[in-house]
Amino acid sequence: MIPAELPALAPAQLEVLVDAHVVDLRAPVEFAQDHWPGARNVPLFDDAQRALVGTLYRQTSPDAAFEAARGVVRAQVRPFVAGLAACGGRSATALALEQLVDEFTSTGLSALREALVTVPAPVRAGMLVLYCQRGGMRSRSATALLGRLGWERVALVEGGYKAWRLALVERLAAWRAPRTFVLRGLTGVGKTLVLRELERLAPGSTLDLEDLAQHRSSVLGMVGRTPRTQKQFETQLALRLPHLRNYVLFIEGESRKVGSVIVPPSVWSAMTGGDNLELFAPLERRVDVLLDDYLEDPHQRVQLEPQLAFLDERLRARGFAPSLVDLLRQGRERELVARLLEHYYDPLYRHSEQGRTLQLRVDASDPRAAAQRLLDFARASSGAAAPYAGRSP
Repeated sequence: MIPAELPALAPAQLEVLVDAHVVDLRAPVEFAQDHWPGARNVPLFDDAQRALVGTLYRQTSPDAAFEAARGVVRAQVRPFVAGLAACGGRSATALALEQLVDEFTSTGLSALREALVTVPAPVRAGMLVLYCQRGGMRSRSATALLGRLGWERVALVEGGYKAWRLALVERLAAWRAPRTFVLRGLTGVGKTLVLRELERLAPGSTLDLEDLAQHRSSVLGMVGRTPRTQKQFETQLALRLPHLRNYVLFIEGESRKVGSVIVPPSVWSAMTGGDNLELFAPLERRVDVLLDDYLEDPHQRVQLEPQLAFLDERLRARGFAPSLVDLLRQGRERELVARLLEHYYDPLYRHSEQGRTLQLRVDASDPRAAAQRLLDFARASSGAAAPYAGRSP
């Protein structure tokens, strides 16, 4: 018998799970675009199978798509259940899984849909939580199958990825920033380092867009990083917002795009309407910061070469020699970074900042001291007290 009632969590409950095992049942191509942070991908269909079922659904009939899906699931149900068992710390079963699939699907699509009814479930520690694209047949049938196998603390996400994605997008659109202080300054002054110290001193006071995007927002910004898609970026951003305090926000000044992702309107409004604070540091300090950031891993040198070749094209007209690529290959990294700063990044920054009003300039050579100075300024400017006192070093 197919379980009549399937435990289901609301999308918002994903954020309060304790020691849970979240599994994304979608095809790898769907998972790669975005997924719940920490979820593991155990696809019911691979990319080609998903495409086939979808094509049959649209061009032939839902019943034809169901029959194709039924055959796929029957053929691979054992590795599928084994994958779920590995994710949830359960034991794989030796039962006749193929016969169970036949039993579940023998009455057809309409009957199966009517049988797989969801009921609200409470959050419990150690749950195995399954979701698919819309909370439909993939997650419901998998939850029903596991229920038949006797697995406990299994639930699906009502509405699936689409439902919690919609909730996060609505959160982004509705968010309104507290008083915002925007950190500006030449490349390499250490804005990210100061943001980290600000967060340490005043937890919940920062929004690090470059970290959320996994991109430094420049031609070389992807070196040593795995840039996130637009959806991944928005997911990370939306999940960060509830952890922000309501008294102040520090954010690095960016363009509307961070790498290839676009900053949502609510966050962009905070950046453009905030108080501008400029960080500065000597050239030697800036070179040190960038060397630590971009060349800490030997693999990053391989990533740098094609990007430096692109910049060489831009600088060649100015008669610079040797090329940036040659400087890298010759181990002349300090000269390379200094040239990039003085002849490429600094002119771009100064042009973009023309006419901007600054409320404060702070030496960022010591990130901790700079962060404390910024917190003191924010406290004095907003009239706040305790939240800005900071932690002891």
